[in-house]
Amino acid sequence: MNDCKITTIGWWGAYPSAGEATSGYLLQSEGLNILVDCGSGVLSHLQNYIELQNLDAVVLSHYHWDHVADIGCLQYAARILMDLGERNKPLKIYGHAEDDNFGGLNYLQYSRGCAIEPRTVLELGALRFTFSRNIHPDPCFSIRIVQADRCMVYIADTSWTDDLVSVAQNADLLICESSLYDEYLGRIPGHLTSGEAGEIAARAGVKHLVLTHLPHFGNHELLLEQAGKKFTGKIELATTGKAWLL
Repeated sequence: MNDCKITTIGWWGAYPSAGEATSGYLLQSEGLNILVDCGSGVLSHLQNYIELQNLDAVVLSHYHWDHVADIGCLQYAARILMDLGERNKPLKIYGHAEDDNFGGLNYLQYSRGCAIEPRTVLELGALRFTFSRNIHPDPCFSIRIVQADRCMVYIADTSWTDDLVSVAQNADLLICESSLYDEYLGRIPGHLTSGEAGEIAARAGVKHLVLTHLPHFGNHELLLEQAGKKFTGKIELATTGKAWLL
């Protein structure tokens, strides 16, 4: 069985720090290149890892700008590459159809929006994607990705819900939003603290926890410390270019 490689393209919450990007993760499996989220700065950094004509699909957790800001420019790239004959198929972009943002995933003949919902089972090559609804000001989904007997889970923006433990159950790799330090528990809706991320990992029996969607203030090492009070397994912070094999 071929491995699935997961590369961090962007990991900041809200807006990118200088020279970096907000949410974006490249999955590579059996010749397929799939981007999960496409935040600000992602399109530029993505080209350090693949040629844009080789991007097969994008899967979006939700439509907040720090997760989709570069979609428009990516659609322009698909147009130019197809017009030049360097790309031979429209870009498929998967996202929920619960508001008007879904229509923007379609761009002439160059990109095509494909609707997802909690009942969706999306199979792209050897990868099987399923979706779980989060608690966030606008519709947002976490994503469970399985290849053979290996599992990666991406928990996007959300407040605590016990469903997060279910979606992360026995994951080999959990990439979990950690927007807040523990002292902000309950103060900012729609986001998790580092301690909550650690608790999800512990209760779900996760093997490896990666904290992402990180804040622009404080000491990020404290996020590791707070998550580690709940989860005794391997924990690290997402960083640009950091990759794992599933």
